[in-house]
Amino acid sequence: MNLYQQIFRPILFATADPEWIHGRFMASLRYISRQQSVVPPNFVARAIASQLQTRFCFRDERLQQTLWGLTFPNPLGLAAGFDKNGEVGELWGSLGFGFAELGTVTWHSQPGNPPPRLFRLIEDQAALNRMGFNNCGANGMAQNLTQVRSPQLPQIPIGVNLGKSKVTALEEATGDYRDSFEVLQGLGDYFVVNVSSPNTPGLRSLQAPERLEQILKTLMDMNADAKPILVKIAPDLETGEIRAILDQVLSLRLGGVIATNTTISRSGLKTQRLAKTGKSLQEEAGGISGAPLKARSTEVIREIWHYTEGKLPIIGTGGVASAEDAWEKITAGASLLEVYTGWIYEGPGLPKQVLSGLVEKLEDKGLSRIQDAVGLAHRA
Repeated sequence: MNLYQQIFRPILFATADPEWIHGRFMASLRYISRQQSVVPPNFVARAIASQLQTRFCFRDERLQQTLWGLTFPNPLGLAAGFDKNGEVGELWGSLGFGFAELGTVTWHSQPGNPPPRLFRLIEDQAALNRMGFNNCGANGMAQNLTQVRSPQLPQIPIGVNLGKSKVTALEEATGDYRDSFEVLQGLGDYFVVNVSSPNTPGLRSLQAPERLEQILKTLMDMNADAKPILVKIAPDLETGEIRAILDQVLSLRLGGVIATNTTISRSGLKTQRLAKTGKSLQEEAGGISGAPLKARSTEVIREIWHYTEGKLPIIGTGGVASAEDAWEKITAGASLLEVYTGWIYEGPGLPKQVLSGLVEKLEDKGLSRIQDAVGLAHRA
């Protein structure tokens, strides 16, 4: 166990609300990020960013790859949900990430669901969230993104995760995604259509082929800059439902798929009741992330690779907390990975630990670059 796991995590978990901790952490990173390009330069903030890179980054050319014309310095990214408003941007590269997906952002700003809405399931190395897409809205994110790009920071691809506003009727969802994409198109490097969060009423119904096709075709038709557009799917879909979505992704020539979002399943969990609410976990709304999602998300990645014959780029997310977890998803077919809950449990050293471990895996297998490992399990 590292210092974070031995000392800091027990104190934080025992004394502070997870959403409060997140808010304070984001405020600190937001300040450091925005001071990278101010005039006169803020030398203290720049020194902190430099120290973060020294402490948490791991660089090896074998981990670099190019997808959609974008250069990813390593395959481990920050998942959507952490930097909801795009306030930190490329500073995530100083914490070891090879890319960062911002959002989920909606056309209308919204407060999200009432608290408490974020819970730790410590026995399961998991989290339950029902945040409800709390964010500053597409125009607010656009303003933020103009302030977080800096030549002083590692250059990493920035993704934008798009969702539907709660006040927008399902029948009008296409317009919601369209308006957000129009405002943000020039500010993100790739975009994700999120129709799989369990925390916005009815959102998952947009995964149905006829509804999803309308959204995707609208965005592709207005995609003047040819930005990669991906779809994020739920882990709770049946195989036939996954394949129906993949057929659309392939026919519309989208950039790829993110597998997967949080799960509404409660099977196999050690945690039975939330102390904060006193309710059984079965009664609590929200999606589960972290270790309980690992096997299912990898299974979905494997299915996507198999069905598309490895032709569709996959970003794998769900339960990544070690180099072994990352390797399993990459060899199942994921070109890139995202982490959130695992980072909370393992600490800020996780990216370096995962990336150095992946290099060891490449050496053990006699592979020269990370791309050679993608889908390796299918060729065994």
